Amino acid sequence: MEPRIQYAKTSDGVNIAFWTLGKGEPLVFMLPLSHVRLEWQIPEWRNWAELLAAKRQLIRYDGRGSGMSDRNVTDFSLDAHVMDLDAVVNRLRLDNFALLGQLNWGPAAIAYAARNPQRISSLILWCSNFRPLHSRQSPRGDAILSLMEKDWDLYTEITAHETIGWAEGAPAHRWAAVMRASMAQEAWRSAFQASWDFDVSRLLREVKSPTLVLQRRDSPLFPVDTARILVTEIPDARLVILEGSSLAMYLQDAEVVAAIIDDFLSVVEPPTEQVTTLPSGTAAAPVGVILFADIVDSTALTERLGDAAFRDKARDLDTALRAVIREHAGTAIEGKLLGDGVLAVFTSARQAIEAALACGRSGDDAASPYTSASTPATSSARTTTSTAAQSTSPRASAAYRRRGRCWSRRRCARWRARRQAFSSMTAASRS
Repeated sequence: MEPRIQYAKTSDGVNIAFWTLGKGEPLVFMLPLSHVRLEWQIPEWRNWAELLAAKRQLIRYDGRGSGMSDRNVTDFSLDAHVMDLDAVVNRLRLDNFALLGQLNWGPAAIAYAARNPQRISSLILWCSNFRPLHSRQSPRGDAILSLMEKDWDLYTEITAHETIGWAEGAPAHRWAAVMRASMAQEAWRSAFQASWDFDVSRLLREVKSPTLVLQRRDSPLFPVDTARILVTEIPDARLVILEGSSLAMYLQDAEVVAAIIDDFLSVVEPPTEQVTTLPSGTAAAPVGVILFADIVDSTALTERLGDAAFRDKARDLDTALRAVIREHAGTAIEGKLLGDGVLAVFTSARQAIEAALACGRSGDDAASPYTSASTPATSSARTTTSTAAQSTSPRASAAYRRRGRCWSRRRCARWRARRQAFSSMTAASRS
C-alpha cells in the first residue's frame, strides 16, 4: 500500500511533504531533491524502501522546491535543508533517530548531526561529499552541466545514466522522468549550484554519533578518498567500500546494502561490524582477515599502575588503536567479550599486517606492551601468527625485554574462545 502523504511546516514557512513506512526505531532517509509519490511507482525503489522499513520506521520527505513540497522557494542553502529535516522530525515528535544522507546533500546530514548530537542515534552517509565539489571544473562535468541550460530533457537522461549506471537502461529512464517531475529546470539549477558550495569540514569532528560511511569503489563523482577522509575525521566512523559505480542504493546489490544498514543499526547484537565489512570484497568470494590487539599481562600492569591509572592508559590506547584501524581501512568490533583488547576485521591481509605493526607502535608510544595477532577468517587456529610490540618505557622494558613474548595459557584460551565466536559469526554472514 502506498504510504500516506503528510506535511510539516519549516520555521521559514515552507510546507514539506513526507511519508512514513513500517514500525520501530525511526530512520530518516534524506534526499532533498525528489518526489516521494512518484518514487513509489518505481518497482526497484519500492522494494528498497520496503527492505529498509522491514525492521524499523522509514521516513522519506521531499525537500523544499521539489516533489510534493512547496515549489515556490529560492533558498536552497545548507541551513535551509537543515530546516526541512528539522520540520519533519519535529512534526513526528522524534527525540532520537537514525539519519541517512547521501551525495551532494550528505553535508546537510552531517551539519544536522553535529548541531543536534542528542537527537541522532546513528548517522549513515552514502557516497557523500563534505566540501565544495570540483567535478564541475572537469571537461566531462562542464559538458554535462552545460546541457542543463540547453536541453533539459537530454540533461536529465544523461545525469540519470551517469548517476545510476549506463548499463541500467529502464531504471535510468524512469529516474530521469522523476527528475523532470521533481523540480522545474531553473529550481534544479539553483539547488544544484548551491549544493556545490556546501562545506562542513569544520563540523566533522563535532559528529558524536556512530557513523557508517558507505562508498562505491568506482564512483565517478564521489571518490573513495573523500570517504576515507570522512572516516578519519569523524570520531566514531567506519567505512564499507562496495564494488561498482552506481550511486543508486536501490539497484544492483540493494539487498546487501540493506543488510549492512540493518547490521549497523541493530542494537541486539553488538559485534555487527564484521558483517558490514566482508561484503566489500568480491561478491563471489569475500575475504576476511581478523586482527586482535591486546595488552600484554594486563593483570601485572594493573597491580603495578593501580586500577585508575591502568584504566586511563587503556582507554587512551583503545582510542589510538581504533584510529589506527580506521586509517588502514579496517573495522573495529564492539562487544563485551573483548576485555581490554581490540578486535578488527580487514578485507586485505596487507592492510591487516600494516595495522598490526602500527598498533605495536601505538603501544610503544603509550609505554604499554601490546600484542597483535592477525589471521584469515577461513583458516584454522594453528595458522595464527602474532607479534608483540616492545615497549620503549624504561619501567616496562625491564619486564618485557623479548619481542614475541608468549601469552599465558589463560590468555591463549581467551583468544581461542574469541576467535571461535568470531569464526561462527563470519560463517553465518557468508551463509
